[in-house]
Amino acid sequence: MLHHVSLGTRDLARARAFYDPVMAAVGLRRTLDVAEAVGYGAGITVFSLNVPADGSAAGVGNGTHVAFEVERRSAVDDAHALALAHGGSSDGAPGLRPEYDANYYAAFVRDLDGNKIEFLTFAAG
Repeated sequence: MLHHVSLGTRDLARARAFYDPVMAAVGLRRTLDVAEAVGYGAGITVFSLNVPADGSAAGVGNGTHVAFEVERRSAVDDAHALALAHGGSSDGAPGLRPEYDANYYAAFVRDLDGNKIEFLTFAAG
């Protein structure tokens, strides 16, 4: 069973400034804040950004992304807009992805370290 997902970051202060508003848009709040990590969840930490334990540079995985399911299409739109407003880049504007499902509505962003994040819903409107 999945407990949490962690991605690497080069700069935790920058990651906090990016993820605090973006995670709030999908219903998560900061639940962990230590020298080497910041985490988000609704109760326990389910998503975190960590400085790599081996001291090497953080890198993004080719083909790797983290997807957050939300209840409304407007939450997908809001998370995408907030990510862009806080320095992220779009990797797929909000919209239907019928190749996955007739109601699959999603947006993709890259965070400040290049990690790919998806926001999605199956809500019909």
